[in-house]
Amino acid sequence: MRVARETHTTVAKAVADFLLHLLERNASPHTIKAYRLDLSLFAAYCGSRGWKQIDHIAVRGFLSQLYGNGLSKTSVARALAAVRSLYRWLAREGVVEQNPAKLVSTPRLPKKLPRVPTIEEMNSVIDGEMPQVAAFPERDRLMLELLYGCGIRNSELTGINVDDIRLSAEAILIRGKGKKERYVPFGDSVKAALATYLPERHKVLETSHKHSAALLINRRGGRLTTRSVGRIIKKIAVAKGLSPDVHPHTLRHAFGTHMLEEGADLRAIQELLGHERLATTQRYTQLSMKHVLQVYDQTHPRAK
Repeated sequence: MRVARETHTTVAKAVADFLLHLLERNASPHTIKAYRLDLSLFAAYCGSRGWKQIDHIAVRGFLSQLYGNGLSKTSVARALAAVRSLYRWLAREGVVEQNPAKLVSTPRLPKKLPRVPTIEEMNSVIDGEMPQVAAFPERDRLMLELLYGCGIRNSELTGINVDDIRLSAEAILIRGKGKKERYVPFGDSVKAALATYLPERHKVLETSHKHSAALLINRRGGRLTTRSVGRIIKKIAVAKGLSPDVHPHTLRHAFGTHMLEEGADLRAIQELLGHERLATTQRYTQLSMKHVLQVYDQTHPRAK
């Protein structure tokens, strides 16, 4: 009986150790949360089985169970990726010799490219007066300018401190995924938005009797959260006539796509976006190619 109890904990214990490893490697909280959810389901499915009893058929059975529970193809693909990652780590640790999850095909996902607002649409959102839904218009304009003008992630935006801004160099220190730091340049529009917002920020902190290192604060003087940013961006975008699907990451996509359309080098865009792999940045070539083909069809005399 004692042996069975130890076997029962084999996968669950490995999952706990793997999550601890991710934490030590400074993986993002979102990644750890997703892996914890998916791998706890895998551990529960495996039950008392040891590693030698878990083959590719067992992994397929796990995916079938997820489908049976009503999970989408995207969620099942994510769970399979989590299991593969677990096995890769176990192989490095010398616990297993093979990765049965590699023999299981990833569910075919529909290739959906995000809808990116045009340059004209982005200008119409940021230029002119902020709509009435903007509770803190000076801050909200700066948020839009930073997301679109610098191509930063929502989490990077909320993590900016006032001391991270190098006005003379026209650059901001950004802390990206895995605590990697990079400097991102900004232009006159961001500089103007900063000049308008910073005095208002000072007034809020004075009134609320608070001290904050954060660049972006709420009306109570606290650091703005990623959830709040998402809600504010959506409200303003809808009020300015854009789709309700717009969120902070849409502006990051727009940054990369528009730079590519205007002739920027893909490597430079990779550096600005803080992508570890060029393949991630190459996604923007797909977005841009759609635009290029549209322009060709509409303008080239031999295309008509």
